[in-house]
Amino acid sequence: MTTRAEIIADYSLVGINACTALSDATDSWLVEVFNNAVDGEKNKDDIVMLAVGGYGRRELAPHSDLDILLVHKNVKNIGDIASKMWYPIWDAGLKLGHAVRTPKETLQLCETDLDTATALVTARVIVGNHQLGTEVIRDASTSWSKRGGQWLIELHTRILERYAKDGEVAFLLEPNLKEGLGGLRDIHALHWAVMAGLELSLEDRTQLVRCNEELLKIRVALHRHNARANEILRLEDQAPVAQLCGYPSDDALMASLAEVGREVAWIADEAWARLDPPANRSPIPQPLAPGVQLINGEVRLDDEVNIADDPTLLLRVATAAARLRARIDRESLNRLGELSPVWPDPWPAGASDDLVALLLEGAAAIPVLESLDQRNLIVRVLPEWAPVRSKPQRNAFHRFTVDRHLWETVANAAELVDRVARPDLLVLGALFHDLGKGYPGDHTEVGVELFHTIGARMGLSESDQNIIRLLIQHHLLLADTATRRDLSDDATISMVARELETTVVLDLLHALTESDSLATGPSAWSQWKSELVSLLVDRSRHVLGGGDVDEILWRLFPDASVLELMAAGDIAIRTEKDR
Repeated sequence: MTTRAEIIADYSLVGINACTALSDATDSWLVEVFNNAVDGEKNKDDIVMLAVGGYGRRELAPHSDLDILLVHKNVKNIGDIASKMWYPIWDAGLKLGHAVRTPKETLQLCETDLDTATALVTARVIVGNHQLGTEVIRDASTSWSKRGGQWLIELHTRILERYAKDGEVAFLLEPNLKEGLGGLRDIHALHWAVMAGLELSLEDRTQLVRCNEELLKIRVALHRHNARANEILRLEDQAPVAQLCGYPSDDALMASLAEVGREVAWIADEAWARLDPPANRSPIPQPLAPGVQLINGEVRLDDEVNIADDPTLLLRVATAAARLRARIDRESLNRLGELSPVWPDPWPAGASDDLVALLLEGAAAIPVLESLDQRNLIVRVLPEWAPVRSKPQRNAFHRFTVDRHLWETVANAAELVDRVARPDLLVLGALFHDLGKGYPGDHTEVGVELFHTIGARMGLSESDQNIIRLLIQHHLLLADTATRRDLSDDATISMVARELETTVVLDLLHALTESDSLATGPSAWSQWKSELVSLLVDRSRHVLGGGDVDEILWRLFPDASVLELMAAGDIAIRTEKDR
């Protein structure tokens, strides 16, 4: 019999195959443990051991907890028998989630406790009285099917809490494979929901199986690499995990994981939206824009709209959805994905205004942009977007992939438009400031070059293009200068004023700097940094307004140059008392 240790050490077994083999080996071992514990007991036929949770699904990762339920028919000494089972497991160094209950107690908990109810949905018999175990599992499944509609409300609430805590698998640089949005727990929850009556298409079910296998492959490799249970794929673990999984690089691993996370999140979002429809749903069509209407709380395309001859239709749909905080219905998205053309060069008249209108919706635009990207529609508008899609950033300060970082920066910028003269240029600068990160070379220089082509294609005026290029070129200027240079040095202030040319650009860059930093991560923007940047901006504004730099600077006395002269004996400092 192959042991657990042998399977964990056998790196030829990966993903679901490793999980299944490990589950089977654990079963065989627990059969021995069980039989030893009940040996000589008169009522041993009144006991059954069930695998629940992930173990019940036969998805044990190398260092997963063992979740076991011992069910008995009022066996008086069940506590002593159970202890004989638990101690060998603990002695083997395994974490054990265990419970001992009668069938009645089990069913009562299934009706009142969500964790128990979901754990038993995928339970299976390991050893003992199979008839007893089968009856308990059947009754628990029946209870779930009958009460599932009520449970799904609580389940959805927990899911939303989990998203807020653990973020998204597709966009975090260090994603939680199990609890993050688009991770394994979402797949489990969808399975539970299906057993409670939710309908999923064959296509969705097939995709979930594929995504589950990919996530398990990465999870197994992560457990093996760390030699312990771990669900967060840290930056330092990504290269070795990629090698264990057979990816050519850590970037390839993270790109694949991002695609899986996107797919699971998309299916989950659509499914939960059907279970929790919007309060404003009405079957009466409400026109929103040419070819676009609101029906049952979702933004939909008119049946007769000509998608192939209307490139900007997708932006009208997206802006309407963001403005109403509504979803684009799935059929409409599929139609857009199948029929929307690649945008021409130059863009259609007014198209850049349509893009700005969407971006100015701020955070509400992010899920809409994600839905467009899920159907490969962003690259039809902006082909230069492809290299930054799902691209990780090898920097501990950054929290998001490049594409999500750009969207988050835009959302932050949309909150600051009252501080600038040109809100349109602010959100466009936010969208494009890191686009060069998808290409070889210095990302700032590459980004400026990319925008030469993009700006002309968008039909922007030369002056507007120049401002956005300045924002891209100098998007790090204020933060770097404020935190690394002497703000009492007139050369520092004069340099910033010279580079930015006008107060319009200065204000835009100030807002972009804050938006970019907030989108980077919690450690990238602080009160101290904000005050330094504001001080630099205020002093630069004075110079750009025609003022003398010396009017706003103070100098430490004696400064470094005076101290140097004093040390050489070339200058002496005397006070009034020295006279």
